[in-house]
Amino acid sequence: MLAQPLSALKKLSPSTLSHASYLAVAKTRAKALQAISLVVTVPRPQLFIGEQSCYELCDMMIHEGATKVLIVTDTVLNQLGIPDKITRYLEQNNIAYHLFDGITPDPTFSVVEAGLKHSVDNHCDAILALGGGSVIDASKIIAISQATGRKPKKLMGVLKASKCMPLYCIPTTAGTGSEATLGAVISDDKTHQKSLSIDPRMVPLASAVDPTIMQGMPAHITADTGIDVLTHALEAWMSVTATSETDYYAASATRLVMQYLPKAYANGDDLKAREQMGIAAHYGGIAFNKAGLGYVHAIAHQLGAHYGIPHGRANAIVLPYILDANRNVSKDRLAALARKTGVVDSDQPQANDDEAADYLIAQVRHLIADVNIDARVKDINPADFKKIAKGAAKEVRDTYTVPRYLTTAQIVAILHKIKAASDALST
Repeated sequence: MLAQPLSALKKLSPSTLSHASYLAVAKTRAKALQAISLVVTVPRPQLFIGEQSCYELCDMMIHEGATKVLIVTDTVLNQLGIPDKITRYLEQNNIAYHLFDGITPDPTFSVVEAGLKHSVDNHCDAILALGGGSVIDASKIIAISQATGRKPKKLMGVLKASKCMPLYCIPTTAGTGSEATLGAVISDDKTHQKSLSIDPRMVPLASAVDPTIMQGMPAHITADTGIDVLTHALEAWMSVTATSETDYYAASATRLVMQYLPKAYANGDDLKAREQMGIAAHYGGIAFNKAGLGYVHAIAHQLGAHYGIPHGRANAIVLPYILDANRNVSKDRLAALARKTGVVDSDQPQANDDEAADYLIAQVRHLIADVNIDARVKDINPADFKKIAKGAAKEVRDTYTVPRYLTTAQIVAILHKIKAASDALST
């Protein structure tokens, strides 16, 4: 997600602008960010894939000199015994470890600080994140906070870390792609608003896509996180900072999700489907590292903060509406993706761009329905819409390079559509 503003670009975005001025500012920013994204190198983690991959990652960690490993996870995964496969292997190799299972969904600064204290007090010299995006994001901030001696809140923003502890990841969900990205999101304890830290130094040294670790993931979480992967891929594909490299990973992730998410959702023991979804999540992370995200994530972050909706499901709720909003300006790109990924296949060989783009959007809607995503936002309140819209618009303006910039009124209109759909589903 390197398509981010440097602090010097902040002055280009005054909060009160006419829409015409807003568009001019946004386009100026997009050009600047596009130039930045082309010259800054983003490291890639060593990737291990397969049923033995978690052991291969541990071997690398040991060979790199780890002697006391902080294993960061959450209470549910610990109760399910997910860390046991790792802890037994470390014990067999005489490597000390300490387990912190206090990570919560959308972790707050106090949660991160508790994990940091655990690592410092136990003199840990490497961190192994075992969990979903929340666990991995928290581990990133623990790693850079311990290495720099700076408090987690001071590390929010762009390029705030001068160094990072050795960090390794074993994702338990195929969703955020955080094991491949240079960003981490932490929530405020009181307001629940999310803060973002971005720095290439927090990219993990290695990640393992182990389908046996993901095997026990419940179907509804498989669905939510799988649509999160698809959202990463689609927003990266539509970004104006997309490149041939990000297009490769975005298209590959889209194709894998379309093919394997229904299989992983229907049968959680399908190890091939689990593995392919893990690869898709990793590819999606690589794609949006440079191309960035967009309004789906910006609005979803606000829905999560206001109504406690899990991130993947919030993305699934918003995604179809943003595809519709971008349809005209991104028609050629969406049509190209439909053909590249096989969404438009031999059954529609003569489909023009309008038909191909519409078919892709329809297939996304069908996929969300097929994995039974709950599209309701309980207690959604129109009184919140203007605040939500302003927050989402600011996130996009300050962070992303999107194909179309929406007014606050246009975002509010989307929120009204989401409410109407929620009301219809609740009757």
